[in-house]
Amino acid sequence: MQQRKDEQEATAAKTTLRLLEKTVKDMLVDQGRLVEVPYTATLGDTMNALVANKVVALPVAAPPGQWIGAGGSMILESDKQTGAVRKHYIGMVTMLDIVAYIADDDGSNDQTTDVANLEKKMMVPVSSIIGCSFEGLSLWTLNPNTNILDCMELFSKGIHRALVPMDSQMENIQGVELVESASSYKMLTQMDLLKFLKDHASELGEILSSSIKEIGCLNQNVYAITDRTKVIDAIKCLRTALLNAVPIVESSNDFEEDHRQLVDGEGRKPIGTFSATDLRGCHLSALQTWLPLRALEFTELVSRSPLFASKEGVSAPKEMVCCQPQAALAEVIEKIVSKHVHRVWVVDEQGLLAGLVSLTDIVGALRVSLLSKIDVM
Repeated sequence: MQQRKDEQEATAAKTTLRLLEKTVKDMLVDQGRLVEVPYTATLGDTMNALVANKVVALPVAAPPGQWIGAGGSMILESDKQTGAVRKHYIGMVTMLDIVAYIADDDGSNDQTTDVANLEKKMMVPVSSIIGCSFEGLSLWTLNPNTNILDCMELFSKGIHRALVPMDSQMENIQGVELVESASSYKMLTQMDLLKFLKDHASELGEILSSSIKEIGCLNQNVYAITDRTKVIDAIKCLRTALLNAVPIVESSNDFEEDHRQLVDGEGRKPIGTFSATDLRGCHLSALQTWLPLRALEFTELVSRSPLFASKEGVSAPKEMVCCQPQAALAEVIEKIVSKHVHRVWVVDEQGLLAGLVSLTDIVGALRVSLLSKIDVM
């Protein structure tokens, strides 16, 4: 009996090791071409590109020799035959960068002014807002030969995406690079990594059956906005706290609170989610009208947008994706991938907020567990 158990454990260990030998290249098999915007594109053009391609971030390309890349990076696209440099990727622009710029009103609380200035702000070149969010301060590449554990290390540090050179001139290098030259690139994201691991769940063994609390990916620090917070103030909250999304909680009648600021969400009743990606569902004319609305009302309006309605398999912003602390990691990953959300709100048995689980939390906890498993093999 014991011998059979040992053999099964040895077989499972070998299966996991084979998975960990996979590389970034294996995760990009079904990826399409890289979508980018030129440095001269306006914010309006950039938002249109995000909408058309149903993505939340785009690399920004410029002529070579004119810019310093984000974080001092030098990521170039060159001709495969001649080696001549064609373009320089100077940074990554995300929806949070755009909303952070929209929310920057030099301290004014005049919402009429915010709306009036919106059209003018959307005409500035995208190159001028690179770095408005934390992730935009650097631009990362991952060599296609990088193994899964090294890829997970990068994504466990809060980096959401990286460019991958498909014909790198540094074929023997693994890991993260700030200097790179290739004739073409693809994009790898945290979501791509989780989808890959979900598809290979049987090779991860018992790790996925652990609860999110046991494995250590439950983040109990959860900030929220109330159902009285207006859209413009919600955007400012995201910008100030460097967050991509916050839960919307019921306002309290028991004590005074500033609805223009973030509140501690623990123990509060969540009734919605406000995310930077929600703004991708509305056009400029609609955004001008919706900025003064309450964030909860906005999420209900944008959930009826044809953009979200037509995107198969993606939750409408109104939908709350939640789990309990005892939920198995496999269950949470399934929710994230099937609903295409970047976080799951954790609630107790009464439906009150107890924390959250983000993609960064999951990747970090999985990596630690896999390393521990390797140590005992």
